Formats: sequence, C-alpha cells, structure tokens
Amino acid sequence: MLAEMMTFIKEVDKLKTIERRTYISDQSRRENSGEHSWHVCVMAMTLFDVYERKKETDLFTSIRMLLIHDIVEIDAGDTYAFDVLGYEDKNEREELAADRIFGLLPASKRDEYRSLWQEFEKGQSNEAIYAMIIDHIQPLVLNVSTEGKSWIKHQINAHQVLTRNSWIKDISPLIYSQIIEWVETGIEQGWLKNN
Repeated sequence: MLAEMMTFIKEVDKLKTIERRTYISDQSRRENSGEHSWHVCVMAMTLFDVYERKKETDLFTSIRMLLIHDIVEIDAGDTYAFDVLGYEDKNEREELAADRIFGLLPASKRDEYRSLWQEFEKGQSNEAIYAMIIDHIQPLVLNVSTEGKSWIKHQINAHQVLTRNSWIKDISPLIYSQIIEWVETGIEQGWLKNN
C-alpha cells in the first residue's frame, strides 16, 4: 500500500512540468499546473469569507478538489480555456489520464480521489461550484497582474472572458463584480479586445 502511494506521489510531481498559458506575476515565464493548483487553494482559503454560499459549502472538500483537479494534465496536457478544438476531445483525454494516474493508488484512495475529481468535473455540488469559481478567476488574477500578457498574446476579447465566466453572476455577485472590473480594466488598458 505504501509503495503504491509513493508511486502516485512521485508521479504527480510531473504536474510541475505542465505549462499553462498564463504567466506568473513577474511576467518572467508561464505558470505550470502544479503552481496553479497551489495558487487556487490559497485563493479558495482567502476568498471563502466573502463567498455568498459559504454556509452551504465545505471549504476543505473544495480545497481537496482543487489540489487534484488538474492531475490528469500530466497525461492529457493543459487545455487552454479558449481552445475550441482542444475541448473537442478534452473529456476523453482526461478520463484516460484519470484511469491511469488514480489507478496507481490503492483501491480505496483511488476511488476517493477519482470521485473528488469527477465531482469537480460535474460542477454540481456546492463544493465543486466554489472550486470551479476559484479555478476560473485565478487566470484572470494573473492576467491583470501581468498587464494582460496572456490575453494579448492569444488575442482574447472581452466577450470571450465574460461568456466563459457569466455563470458566476448568480452564484457570487461579489466575485462577478470583480470579474467585470478586471474586464473593464483590460479593455481600458488595451489588454482585451472589445468586440
């Protein structure tokens, strides 16, 4: 059992090698998925006090989801939020990755982690919804911190950002108001196209 757990622990270190499209705040390089997973967990803990549905949401479960939600990227790669073609086979790639990577664990831990990952992917529980909100806004934080570096590089427009995050409006008006502010700043600064 311990040997299987150690194999998994060594394997998930590979998440640090998966590059994302967003840049770290000093703009020196692109963020990796291991860093992203850490950052979203800190964000989830920090923003929880202002989250409108915190009484119905178990923060620890959300954090556990955030810690493992991108592990599948070790095999499947990171699918950029605005990559329409990448999303065509994203679910299939990630399911295969989940089979292999979580399959390294002893059965009880495998099932526990796979269940948390699937709950996040379905996005229906209170915990998954909160985790998904955090996962969606983290790249926005980095884009604003880097003067829109990734937005500019990929020629992203305000409509794309708002459409991707519109579902947050009714769940967390406060967080959505921050998204609107970031988008408006992006337009004003020329980081986001306004079309």
